Amino acid sequence: MSLIESIDKIYLPQHVAVIMDGNGRWAKARGKERSAGHQEGVVSVRKVVEAASAIGIQYLTVYTFSNENWNRPEAEVLALMELLVAAIRNETPDLMKNNIRLRAIGNLGRLPEKAYATLMDCIRKTAVNTGTTLILALSYSSKWEITEVVRQIATEAVEGKITPGDINEAMVSDHLTTNDIPDPDLLIRTGGEKRISNFLLWQMSYAEFYFTDILWPDFREKELYEAIVYYQQRERRFGKTSEQLRLK
Repeated sequence: MSLIESIDKIYLPQHVAVIMDGNGRWAKARGKERSAGHQEGVVSVRKVVEAASAIGIQYLTVYTFSNENWNRPEAEVLALMELLVAAIRNETPDLMKNNIRLRAIGNLGRLPEKAYATLMDCIRKTAVNTGTTLILALSYSSKWEITEVVRQIATEAVEGKITPGDINEAMVSDHLTTNDIPDPDLLIRTGGEKRISNFLLWQMSYAEFYFTDILWPDFREKELYEAIVYYQQRERRFGKTSEQLRLK
């Protein structure tokens, strides 16, 4: 039985989130500039999106650029923004062909004008697609997102639209950038690090974590399917006991 045949299509994670780590180390190990690792990483994104679509995963969020990444050397940031523009423009026809919808979350107003315009154009074009939704977390961090939620809710309270007693978990979730997207079931992080780096902190409260030493440019279809198989072997209790789950 092949790896893809071993995947239970009934018990798929609805939403997979990915921290794509290791592009720079991949390039350094080959004596190349860091930009070469980012370019190869784009290929991995394409392969993983196609593989996720092939088995029916509904949402795939990739941590593309964090708020903290703005602090990297200016030359690298500019190169990443240029790569983003080129990648989105080049991938749009394939997204359309594969019925994949593009979305983005984050402080998008910080993006350079050209990158923002290219991103919005692709989002508009692919909005009609009904297959897997690919979500780019761009200029994103959870601390930024949660701070924005607190600011919005505080403003509504000051304006008399809500009272402090109205505030609950559902209200917070409704103000998140992911308010109409199910929380991730599975987080994949490549590159050997075992942390979540300010990524979807609220949404990840009950996600299963899968860490691998494989660097992102080497992570392709096979590696995604291995992560899915791992996920399907987990017992997701959501605070309950195993005995309670068996009684259902």
